[in-house]
Amino acid sequence: MAKTALITGILGQDGPYLSKLLLAKGYKVYGMIRRYSNPNFETLDYLEITDKIEFIEGDMGDESSLMNVVRTVRPDEVYNLAAQSFVGDSWQMAKLTTEVNALGVLYLLNSLKIFSPTTKFYQASTSEMFGLGNTHGYQDEKTSFHPRSPYGIAKVYAHWMTVNFRESYGLFTASGILFNHESPVRGKQFVTRKITDGAARIKYGLAKKINLGNLDAKRDWGFAGDYAEAMYLMLQQDKADDYVIGTGQNHSVKEFVELAFKYAEIPDWKKYIVIDPRFKRPAEVYELKAKPEKALKILGWRPKVTFAELVKMMVKADMKRVKTLLV
Repeated sequence: MAKTALITGILGQDGPYLSKLLLAKGYKVYGMIRRYSNPNFETLDYLEITDKIEFIEGDMGDESSLMNVVRTVRPDEVYNLAAQSFVGDSWQMAKLTTEVNALGVLYLLNSLKIFSPTTKFYQASTSEMFGLGNTHGYQDEKTSFHPRSPYGIAKVYAHWMTVNFRESYGLFTASGILFNHESPVRGKQFVTRKITDGAARIKYGLAKKINLGNLDAKRDWGFAGDYAEAMYLMLQQDKADDYVIGTGQNHSVKEFVELAFKYAEIPDWKKYIVIDPRFKRPAEVYELKAKPEKALKILGWRPKVTFAELVKMMVKADMKRVKTLLV
């Protein structure tokens, strides 16, 4: 009998890549979407899998709806990808961010404890939990948390609640502390996609500039498709645990811009970049870099797509999209 997986946040960036992976392995995939919303299936359509997923209505802010979802599906595995995921907005939407990213995880864990305690649970934790936490220039599972945004703070709550349900109730709950991961279906509000989409629009004469914030911030960027594989591997282990997932290398926003304009074949990128104070964060995290040795050793996971290949992939996809607007 085929395994069943429930994915919350399936319409975001990671949901489609994880869904495609699970479908290829013979899973029946349920995707949770909010009731009364007008769902946008663009990310799933991009990977041509929308019609292969069974959708079920639920809301991370409503514990009773999550209980109903879990009771109805009783999945073998749950991947909680649902979140208010844009760090920049979390200062203006701190309450919503907390309700979805923190309390929503508690509601979902409670639902599993009551109605499906044998289900394996994956929590999408984040490198933003580390914030200023640093261990010799990198972060691993032993690095202390010092979040610098409402988003990071809410994720720390969810992370420790996931650990608590594992240690208190014996549930199989694992957290993936994922560093920045991108793809052609990344939302345009995120800096990487903002850059590649902007470069494509400049290339074809549909834009003249890109407004950005801190060009010196450094992140450990990988490909979302690679990171979906790590999520899956965490739930295939005999013992639940937490894993840092990243490439072990970091690059500045400036480097991302330079490569994007290079692949778009636009000379002198500096002519098109405007530093806009509106995009400066109240509290900046200046540098994040993973040390994913535990994942490499126990999961056998390794990133396949390099930083340069990732940027090229995203630029190529956005140039193709923008070109269709000219027809």
